[in-house]
Amino acid sequence: MGTYNGVETALSFGSPAGELAALRQGCGVFAVAWRSLIAVTGKDRVRWLHNMVTNNVRDLAVNRGNYNFVLNAQGRILGDMCIFNRGESFLLETDTSQVETLVNAMKRFIIMDKVELTPAAGLTALGVCGPEAAKTLATAGVDISGMAAMETREISVAGHSVTVIAGPESKPGWYEIWLGLSTPDQPINGPDDSSSHAQEIWAKLIGAGALPVGSEALETWRILRGIPQYGQDIRNSDLPQETCQTTALNFTKGCYIGQEIVERIRSRGHVHRQFSGFEFPAGVPEPAKGEPDRKAMAEITSVARVPAAEGTKNIGLGYVRREVLAAGPEVDLNGLTIRVVELPFEI
Repeated sequence: MGTYNGVETALSFGSPAGELAALRQGCGVFAVAWRSLIAVTGKDRVRWLHNMVTNNVRDLAVNRGNYNFVLNAQGRILGDMCIFNRGESFLLETDTSQVETLVNAMKRFIIMDKVELTPAAGLTALGVCGPEAAKTLATAGVDISGMAAMETREISVAGHSVTVIAGPESKPGWYEIWLGLSTPDQPINGPDDSSSHAQEIWAKLIGAGALPVGSEALETWRILRGIPQYGQDIRNSDLPQETCQTTALNFTKGCYIGQEIVERIRSRGHVHRQFSGFEFPAGVPEPAKGEPDRKAMAEITSVARVPAAEGTKNIGLGYVRREVLAAGPEVDLNGLTIRVVELPFEI
């Protein structure tokens, strides 16, 4: 046991390398302990939320979602989230560590609007990931047939009502099972023995062939996929286009907080630094901490050691300046040679 993204959870079940192999080649099951949900209700919720975030949530179909940033007036990223339309409410999924900051920042803009933000309490979520995830879920009695990326579905598993969320395209084979949610007109129902029900579903997934996976393997899988983590790879001083997370941005939706800066960057054509992958042939640098160094030729924010056919490979995520990319893939970082590579990693 240990801490991952500020939450106590299982770091591993004895073999991080084997658990990573399950995520990449089979199917892993894990507790999604570091994620939380916020319900947005009220008759003005669509207009208000659409004007708060960087993506188009006004035109989301029911039971569909997309990825979003929340910005300040200077265009800096205050947080990220996935937003799902549940008909009579929106459901915001974000890291637990972001909930208080995001709710406080967003509530400041509820003036005369009929809108309520309700953080969830006592919910339980399981995650399933891997190329065999769909087959494993079906064997365990979880019907995800025909689900598209960022779709939600309410089903019954082992006699318990659950909400299944299919991950974005950047997370192939990723599904989450949330317990304690009720119907769309009652978006957050509370624990309702969700922990014990989750244990039953966990056992069914293990029986169907899923391998228990801890956060160490999940972190390595995240880095391999090139998925930035808010608070680590994305900081509140970063600009949206620097992160290369273009799926969070919609350029035709109209005004929202920070939109003027985002549009100005688009009109200019580029930013001076961009999110990238790195390989470290001669040693692993320490990840940067605190505020981003915008003048640094390269900045490392996450690192991992990955088993490969030719031995362990050292990889990482971070930022590199555009003039460095133009000069070639190799960068000198404090006397250490690092190589810039495309994401996701091919190892």
